[in-house]
Amino acid sequence: MDTRPRSGEVAAGAPLVRILAVWMLIMLVETAHGAMRAIFLAPRIGDLAARQIGVVIGSVLIFAIALATLRWMRTRTPRAQIAAGILWAALTIGFEVLLGLAMDLDASRILSDYLPWRGGLMVFGLLFMAAAPRLAARLRGI
Repeated sequence: MDTRPRSGEVAAGAPLVRILAVWMLIMLVETAHGAMRAIFLAPRIGDLAARQIGVVIGSVLIFAIALATLRWMRTRTPRAQIAAGILWAALTIGFEVLLGLAMDLDASRILSDYLPWRGGLMVFGLLFMAAAPRLAARLRGI
């Protein structure tokens, strides 16, 4: 049996379009989460602390979405689950950079979210995002 990915698939049995649709849902939820964080949390505790807390909350939201959509995405193998998570993380980096530029943030501010020594925790959020489909599958016994 041929287990190589077919055109339009990330790995055996994992349709790329479904993985991308879930990523778009994650970005929609994360964008709303970011707006609420900026409106309600940042004025009370400061921008950096709000962004740090936001990484934790965002990770919980991403994991919930991964759990809810795992079967629908058809990521049936560990390889497909890991590939989906890595794709999500890579696309998210691009999305974050483009969004930051669209919001007229300078490169230093955008980069600060990814530098732990400057208080940025996004790198940990991205690592969790990359692992989320596999972790969700393990939790569900898939």
